Amino acid sequence: MNGVLRELTAFPLKGGRGVAHDRADLLATGLRHDREFMLVTPEGRFLSQRDLPGMALLHPAYDGAELTVGAPDVEPLAHTATDGGPVLDVYVHRSTCRGVDQGDAAAGWFEAVLGVGCRLVRFTGHRPTRRGGGEVAFADGYPLLVISAESLADLNARLDAPLPMNRFRPNLVVAGLGAYGEDGVRLLRIGAAVIEMVRSCTRCVVTTTDQDTGVRGREPLRTLATYRSFDRGIRFGQNAVVRIPGPLRAGDPVEVLEYQ
Repeated sequence: MNGVLRELTAFPLKGGRGVAHDRADLLATGLRHDREFMLVTPEGRFLSQRDLPGMALLHPAYDGAELTVGAPDVEPLAHTATDGGPVLDVYVHRSTCRGVDQGDAAAGWFEAVLGVGCRLVRFTGHRPTRRGGGEVAFADGYPLLVISAESLADLNARLDAPLPMNRFRPNLVVAGLGAYGEDGVRLLRIGAAVIEMVRSCTRCVVTTTDQDTGVRGREPLRTLATYRSFDRGIRFGQNAVVRIPGPLRAGDPVEVLEYQ
């Protein structure tokens, strides 16, 4: 079965809004600059929309040198990324990794916007995935989240009001695999790159957060629980690791190399 790559989205700031791309480089750690920055508590624990749904209103952009972040009713942050700050031990779920502190000015901007004490850190070092032998930066556990466009269409047919794909925050949206076709695939070639699906994604309260307003509701978890509950979680989308890096473009052909 063949398909097409419909959407490419990177998240320069973990928990912030995604940035859509027509093209992007796929590295061992995922799309270039994906989850390169993260907010942490003073104790080093990661912050995300799980704790602070208002992080959905943070609009980041990063060109490899300057991180800019917009938010309602404030002047945007313009921060020159640095590798020269203190290196901190930080924590993403049960994983310990390291981040370079980006300084007091950046931290002060986020503290004023979000109302919590925090530091901005930039990923450094090496962090292996939980399974699959891949690498990841500050994403929860895997460098890529892949969802089929038909999977969302099937879900929306069950909802009173359809939801956009951004509720699920995927990196790659593919079309042509069929509803939940991503669950049955092991290896996909996209353009010249190859990725391996390693685990279905357990969905949390973040999916109930409107990415345009930061307001939480009950869907889609209430509906997904009726037909997508297995392996001790509500599952939607596939976590993947990178086997062959390469450039990606929206519209690239998608080829199934191996099924589960």
